[in-house]
Amino acid sequence: MMVWNEERRPGCGISLLPLLSTLLLWLAAPGDVGFWPLSFFALVPLFFFLEQAAFQPLSVKNVFLAGLAFGVVLFVFLLHWIVNVISQYGGLPLPVSVLALLLLSVYMALYPAFFCLAVRQVASRFPAVLLLLFLPACWVGLDWLRGWVFTGFPWMDFGCYLASEPFLIQPAALLGHHGVTAMLVFINTGVWLLLSRYIKCGHSVSLFLVAGIMLYALASLLPSGEPAGEVRVGIIQGNVSQKDKWSPEAQKETVHNYLTLSRSLLHGSEQPDLFVWPETAMPFYPGVSDLTENLVNFVRTSETPLLTGVPWFTVIDRQKKLLNFYNAALLLTPQGQLDALYFKSHLVPFGEYVPLQKVLPFLAPLVESGGNFTPGTIHTPLEIPLAHTDDVPGAHTSLHAGVLICYESVFPELSREWVNAGANLLVNITNDAWYGRSSAPKHSLAMTIMRAVETRRAIVRAANTGYSGLILPDGRVQQRSDLFVPAAETVLAPLMSGCTPYVLFGWLFGPLCFLVSIVLSAASAVCKRVV
Repeated sequence: MMVWNEERRPGCGISLLPLLSTLLLWLAAPGDVGFWPLSFFALVPLFFFLEQAAFQPLSVKNVFLAGLAFGVVLFVFLLHWIVNVISQYGGLPLPVSVLALLLLSVYMALYPAFFCLAVRQVASRFPAVLLLLFLPACWVGLDWLRGWVFTGFPWMDFGCYLASEPFLIQPAALLGHHGVTAMLVFINTGVWLLLSRYIKCGHSVSLFLVAGIMLYALASLLPSGEPAGEVRVGIIQGNVSQKDKWSPEAQKETVHNYLTLSRSLLHGSEQPDLFVWPETAMPFYPGVSDLTENLVNFVRTSETPLLTGVPWFTVIDRQKKLLNFYNAALLLTPQGQLDALYFKSHLVPFGEYVPLQKVLPFLAPLVESGGNFTPGTIHTPLEIPLAHTDDVPGAHTSLHAGVLICYESVFPELSREWVNAGANLLVNITNDAWYGRSSAPKHSLAMTIMRAVETRRAIVRAANTGYSGLILPDGRVQQRSDLFVPAAETVLAPLMSGCTPYVLFGWLFGPLCFLVSIVLSAASAVCKRVV
């Protein structure tokens, strides 16, 4: 159990420990440095600070502010690319863009701040072994809440830090990325408890720590599933400048660029069964543009379906000129039909729509530049007939694709919903040009990798400026493109069937952790301090 030395008081060095954890987490995160081994002890300095805060003299206010500072600095590091997006593409002044980053970071920091308050409450009241349960449950529960409140923003949850190491993230097929997060916090908690001078039951902590790691290792042996067929997919990365792509003068050149890259894959012995182009690869409305004929002719002559991102609109009232605009994925078939559509269902707040526009008129430039779209819904996967599968053993004659447009790959519930609807392949089309050469493209790729492991579905990823490639059901990335170069690759993607434990019930792990942390926090209020 905890034994507290009542004469010890936190000093200036102790108060800087949360910021040391911030630095370690930034170094561990994919992107700027990406030294993932730091993840296993990056939170230890923060936990030592909270150990002292559990005793006097740190007040609730001081602990909350320390947790807030920890979170604000961390999320400024992780989300700094937002300034460039808002100022360069959103049309807002640079000071307003910086203010937007700070406000978002403060909101995101509220969750670790409440985590710090919860740990302060329980640390001196619970035995050390129970802390091994409480800290991971509380962290994961708050991550889950952050992914749900105000439509959710689960950007770079802790478990995604290990996305580059497939052998470490296989238990995501059981409990999702929250299960990987829980393991990381569990190990950080164990390291802290073993290093603390205030623990009597070090042997028990060691035993539970080893047992927990062994259980996680056993979970990593979950079968990755057997493919029920394969499909050759031509992935096209156009590398079209975000500044130029929407100008009428550049539209014809953009179409020519994508068609040229696609035709380059038709000359080999392994012709694609499907072409995939990125989000809004076609910067015009296909239903009313003369350029659509070029796409239809290409699909007919190549006899290969094309799945591409497009803007779309539907007419609500022609007389009143009322329209609904969508960020869409369009399927063109060799029969010359605009065969199927998926409208993006989870839109980006302040990017694809602006909440409370009437009371936030100063954000109007965001609507004008980013669009004011209507959300769609997930129904059934796009059924895509395949024409060139005769020489592929076990190939399907059709595939059922679930589409994740850009930001949608951040949300595990969307890929789970596609799999439940019958998708045997996931397709992620995105335009990461907004991010520039920041850490954000690697963040986006890391979160998409977690979706593949959670669902045991291969993900074909086509990004305008990268990273494009194939993510296998076990999280390995094949034929990944470089950033800001045109690329065309044919990948052999497995078509998977069945549902993982995560898809069936493991998605409940996050809300269960939140419930457990609430119950334990309430129970700690009636517990006596352990001395």
